[in-house]
Amino acid sequence: MNIAILSGKGGTGKTTVSTNLAITLGFNYVDCDVEEPNGFIFLNPSILKQEDVMVEYPVIDQEKCNLCGTCVKVCQFNALANTGKEIVVFNKLCHDCGACKIVCKQNALTYEKRTTGKVESGATESITCHRGILNVGEPMAVPVIRTLLVGLPDENHLIDCPPGTSCNVVTALRYADAAILVTEPSEFGLHDLKMALELVKLYQIPYGIVINKDDGKENIIKKYCKSSDTTLLGTIPYSMEAAVLYSRGSMLCVDPSYRVNFYAITEKMKEVFPWK
Repeated sequence: MNIAILSGKGGTGKTTVSTNLAITLGFNYVDCDVEEPNGFIFLNPSILKQEDVMVEYPVIDQEKCNLCGTCVKVCQFNALANTGKEIVVFNKLCHDCGACKIVCKQNALTYEKRTTGKVESGATESITCHRGILNVGEPMAVPVIRTLLVGLPDENHLIDCPPGTSCNVVTALRYADAAILVTEPSEFGLHDLKMALELVKLYQIPYGIVINKDDGKENIIKKYCKSSDTTLLGTIPYSMEAAVLYSRGSMLCVDPSYRVNFYAITEKMKEVFPWK
């Protein structure tokens, strides 16, 4: 069973909820926020395995190329340019679709591989942890996310998605059986939560909401959940104690006052999601 945890915006506490729920549930943790994978800071697993993520890009044989420009026209990602003297390849823009090779009548195209990131696996005392890391300067995270998720064993996982609602999140959601949306009680939080909800609904999977930094009042998110008949799985209180624990890299669920919140969320999840 794969449960995706996402948020419409950054800074809502998505990774805080993901890592603490992984420990509370005993689920494996998967960090798909490959541009900023900070879940391992809190879980601190021993790294047991590493694998480079490779992508292909076209290489032009300029002696065979007649500068017809057909490859440039077919590329939807502007990864090729015809200067009039040669075809220039911008390999970081290439999506490895293969269209340029298909249309080249001169057979002037071949493919080579380059590294865009890596995936790592490790273990704590109680759970297995996986993460992807995108190389600095690389613009596309999807190949790393896809490599990370395709190789997962048939076990229970919490997938810590990238923030927002981009194609990176879409890639992660394709592997999810259920979703948890983490938000905060603010106008910005509600605005971006609604966008994330529309994305989750497209996949027709069960979902629920967790409010982080909850003020304990009948706030804007709680009112929205009631008016839209959206399941509220639980809340994480806003307090100085939580900020101190977070700044130390400690897990909130080790603190008795917060442990009860995470256990309450897990019990509600078992009611809402098709539990395995």
